[in-house]
Amino acid sequence: QTGFGRTGKMFAVEHTGVRPDILVMAKGIASGLPLSAIAAPRSLMEKWEPGSHGGTYGGNAVACAAALATLRVLREEKLLDNARERGEELMAGLEELQGRYDSIGEVRGLGLMVAAEFVGPDRQPHKALAKEVIHQAMDRRMLLLSCGTFDNVIRLIPPLVVKPEEIERGLTIFEESLAAAMQR
Repeated sequence: QTGFGRTGKMFAVEHTGVRPDILVMAKGIASGLPLSAIAAPRSLMEKWEPGSHGGTYGGNAVACAAALATLRVLREEKLLDNARERGEELMAGLEELQGRYDSIGEVRGLGLMVAAEFVGPDRQPHKALAKEVIHQAMDRRMLLLSCGTFDNVIRLIPPLVVKPEEIERGLTIFEESLAAAMQR
């Protein structure tokens, strides 16, 4: 979920300064078609005997063509830049809401992989509120998912092509949904 521009960089590991020995990728490489890849220095890749490593997600010609097209679109449409810029807008909007609603415990994210945690007055996880926000958002035609150990976190993961006005509309719906959920 963190690859191919989602976090505003090609791979999330680039935010850490860590250089992995081996990078494994799938799903996003071909826009959801079945394809995976392994990237590693030649010195490591040469240690495998030819034909000794394979998988069910490698070599499909259509998926390979989709991967090339995906990489081209990411570059030509500057989608990593868009993920960074729209992600900053989304984070700023959620942080502004956090300042007005005590029930938003934490806002976190990188690029277009953002989350808001919901807590009760005791600052403990509030799963029921998160679920009600999701329900209210669905009534307003915005689909959200919960996650986290206590299921009290809502993920906001818009597509890489999201426009500023869509971020603004999403934040409006999110606030309307939260306000309605708190009335219940």
